[in-house]
Amino acid sequence: MTKNASRSMLAWLGLAFVVVLLDQISKGIVMLLYRPGDVTAVTSFFNIVRVHNPGAAFSFLAHAGGWQRWFFTAVGIAAVVFILWMLRAHARQRLFAFSLSCLLGGAVGNLVDRLVHGYVVDMLDVHFRWLAPVFAGGHFPAFNLADAAITAGAIGLIVDELRRVRRSG
Repeated sequence: MTKNASRSMLAWLGLAFVVVLLDQISKGIVMLLYRPGDVTAVTSFFNIVRVHNPGAAFSFLAHAGGWQRWFFTAVGIAAVVFILWMLRAHARQRLFAFSLSCLLGGAVGNLVDRLVHGYVVDMLDVHFRWLAPVFAGGHFPAFNLADAAITAGAIGLIVDELRRVRRSG
């Protein structure tokens, strides 16, 4: 790895670290100030809540009996290793590396929760009446900053790929 590539890699790892840090600080504040199930309305469409999610996205396998904690921990560790490998190979590709860094920070943030608590702490609750046909009471499943970073990373990867296809066509 060249000196410039190493510097790029460190910058992307720094971004991932900031994501983990902000995620864990926000979760710590919510765990300190809220009991599970507590809700504070912030706007007509946004609440701060405290929800424990032992499953994956959208509470997938949340009630599976406990084995899912270790399954999702293993998946998270595998994802982190793969993302680090990809980041090392592509540290100079800005959007791709930015997206990978967001994914890495989000994956580590939620992995820390699984290892420390056995569940992921969610606290952001967005709700709109028009979501009611899909989500109970119009509430999108609660999420956290790690989830938001993972979503941003996934969107970035899609945009990067669309740009790559457009350039080659």
